[in-house]
Amino acid sequence: MNESIITRFLSPQLQKIYEQVITPYQKWLVFVLFLIVIDIFLLIVLQQNWLKYIEIPLGLSIAIMVGVLTSRLFDKFFNYYLLELAIKQKMNGEILVVSNIIANGLISLIIFCIFAQTHQINLLGLVTSLGIGGVALAFAAKQTLQQLLGGIVIYIDRPFVVDDYIGLPDGTFGRVESIGLRSTKIRNSGKGTVTIVPNDSLIELNIENFTGGRKVVSLIYLKFYQKINENERALIRQVILESTKDLFGIDSRNTEVNFKDIYQDEKTNTTQAQISFFILGAGDIGMDMRHQLLDIAKQKITMQLQGFGINFEVADEAVNIDAPITI
Repeated sequence: MNESIITRFLSPQLQKIYEQVITPYQKWLVFVLFLIVIDIFLLIVLQQNWLKYIEIPLGLSIAIMVGVLTSRLFDKFFNYYLLELAIKQKMNGEILVVSNIIANGLISLIIFCIFAQTHQINLLGLVTSLGIGGVALAFAAKQTLQQLLGGIVIYIDRPFVVDDYIGLPDGTFGRVESIGLRSTKIRNSGKGTVTIVPNDSLIELNIENFTGGRKVVSLIYLKFYQKINENERALIRQVILESTKDLFGIDSRNTEVNFKDIYQDEKTNTTQAQISFFILGAGDIGMDMRHQLLDIAKQKITMQLQGFGINFEVADEAVNIDAPITI
């Protein structure tokens, strides 16, 4: 009954997580919460000196049980949701293992701090001694820590993922085989050898990602109401090129304007122009922004040509063709 009430207010995805993670430990959760209520009652309500001999072992037992329970709940959540998500994102196994260890460490640290705070344990002196040891350890493992931080930056920033083809300034070019915590392995194209680059060096380099790049050819058709002579064609071509040369994400060097005469009957013939824009981008959001800029350019072209007395109509929708960047 209680479970149905709780799941009623959850989304379908959260309901699945609740059933997989919480339900197996539901009785244990209730028992631990009951012990926590008793411990709070002994600490706050009664406040008798002799009760500390009962409360401290009870509080320590509760802290251990909460730590074990929270760790198991996180492991369930990790195995059910995060692991599946990580496989889809092609994350490295080392990162998954370390993430799990860090999470369990944080759980233990938080529980210890709560226990110490409620039992008047001097955390300042303990943290000071740990801080001195941490500084000494950091100096001893400076290079390793830099590489680990580099791996974290690559994981967060994601300039490339496994199976991407990348190029480095020193001429290294190949497929990313793995992204570890300390280094990244690149399978050199054409050689078959593996280049291992430390992550702290990699985050300071200019990386050219060939797989992440996209090139879309956007075809726009202009239908003129009369036949266009050579001088007018040159003017139209100039207006189109100048209207798009400063647009970010549009490769103006490859913009093409082709004219074609259309003969409807012996007396009537018109001209159609096909404009090929090359749009460069690296993601759906970036490509959408570039398409919006192209729409603005179309409006600008229309206004300028109409100002020269050239009347035409634009096709309702542009034809977009994916053209992968050659590797």
